[in-house]
Amino acid sequence: MIFSLLCIGAVLVIVVFVVIIAATELKAEKNKGEREVVKNIYIYLVLFATLMMTIGGSVGVFMAIADIVAPVPYHQTFEEFKRFDVEKHAGTDTIDKQASPSEEELKQQYEAMVLAEKEKQANRAKNNLIKSFGWIIIPLPVFIYFQRRLVNKEIS
Repeated sequence: MIFSLLCIGAVLVIVVFVVIIAATELKAEKNKGEREVVKNIYIYLVLFATLMMTIGGSVGVFMAIADIVAPVPYHQTFEEFKRFDVEKHAGTDTIDKQASPSEEELKQQYEAMVLAEKEKQANRAKNNLIKSFGWIIIPLPVFIYFQRRLVNKEIS
């Protein structure tokens, strides 16, 4: 996400500089080539922007696949979980020992919580993977179209 924002910011800065340069070039040139200069600048800007979007999406895909393949381990240990549960039951002012769960029940609750957290991380990574593919699939046809236009223009 931060990488995408940085790419968009860089593209905007480059667009501003190119527009300023193009404006000064257009003022300097008063012949028929003015339109060609503007067209070329536009094509190169579109190629640059779509290429940056595709690269950003590719990085996002790689990171999402890495999160699916090797998820971040759960950070709370069983001892911390058990201590939190004991502290939770200690504040209830009940002397009844049946209210606090046994060691095996706590272990089952902990395992269920760890499994739920792993599933949540995997689902989040899959969601990010789909979003990152969007950053590749959407600008790629635009890039290919404008690249072919540029190649055809250079041939003729």
